[in-house]
Amino acid sequence: MNKDNTQKDTPSITYKDSGVNIEAGDALVEKIKPFAKKTMRPEVLAGIGGFGSLFEVPKKYKEPVLVSGTDGVGTKLKLAFELNKHDTVGIDLVAMSVNDILAQGAEPLFFLDYFACGKLDVDIASQVIKGIAEGCAQSGCALVGGETAEMPGMYPEGEYDLAGFAVGVVEKSEIINGKSIKVGDVVIGLASSGAHSNGYSLIRKIINIEKANFLDAFDGRTLKDVLMEPTRLYVKSILKLKESIRIKGIAHITGGGITENIPRILGDDLMAEIHSLNWPLPELFKWLQNKGNISNDELYRTFNCGIGMAIIIDQSEVAQARKILEEANEVVYELGLIRKRKANEHPTMVI
Repeated sequence: MNKDNTQKDTPSITYKDSGVNIEAGDALVEKIKPFAKKTMRPEVLAGIGGFGSLFEVPKKYKEPVLVSGTDGVGTKLKLAFELNKHDTVGIDLVAMSVNDILAQGAEPLFFLDYFACGKLDVDIASQVIKGIAEGCAQSGCALVGGETAEMPGMYPEGEYDLAGFAVGVVEKSEIINGKSIKVGDVVIGLASSGAHSNGYSLIRKIINIEKANFLDAFDGRTLKDVLMEPTRLYVKSILKLKESIRIKGIAHITGGGITENIPRILGDDLMAEIHSLNWPLPELFKWLQNKGNISNDELYRTFNCGIGMAIIIDQSEVAQARKILEEANEVVYELGLIRKRKANEHPTMVI
């Protein structure tokens, strides 16, 4: 027999009274199930709704190596709150993690998200998670679960935070680790869709100084649309490239820009010589540089400057790689080459 320990003269307090609405959380789960269902893969044994998700490693891999990654969206979320635009940041979330594991040659298998807020708004949360499902669909991975945390007092009203977790798989013999990169190899770049999810603290500072209007026309669109353009997902095109070309190294151009990300895949005795005239600097970055009086060095180590992925391959395979990538709807540029690094030289030089 259960004993009721409530004090009869004291009003009964519920979890909802403290600011946590269990019913809203349940409603969100039901609302997002159709989004997640569209991302399912045959290897998913148990997905959303349980205490954990079950995923079988695809049988086509002989020596499977799991590759994991996690990331967020950063202060781009601040613009999402200000502009009341929540349908694209979920794509950003997926892209930041799956593009990272792709850099080691991994096929993304499944994704989980963490959505935290002070008070759960089911409509806003479902917009965000619908975007996450769209990002998963674009990258061929399953949205198998996540966590929605409602924590009163932790976040300002109307704000939330996001984190994402991706797991992929690569054949052990096909791991891309940069160890085969040599002098004379070529760096090709895949065009970005915008600023992706990096440098937004500086972007917001410039916008505030300029008192820029988000609805102003900008490069054929509005400034709002340009700034909120989601991160491009390169999964399907690079996995297609990998079938025919030996990829020696891949750098996902995120925080740290071009100059700080390419060195992550180079040996200590090598450097990448990048020629900035080999690709057009998008209008957004020209505008930011002009309005913020940003030096070239700062520009290339803060933003992607129009290049979302840098890929290092042998000189003899450039033409074929370009053909494969362009057929996969990528815009491709030959950025530069790998050479010996001299004493005191930075491992990436943008000329």
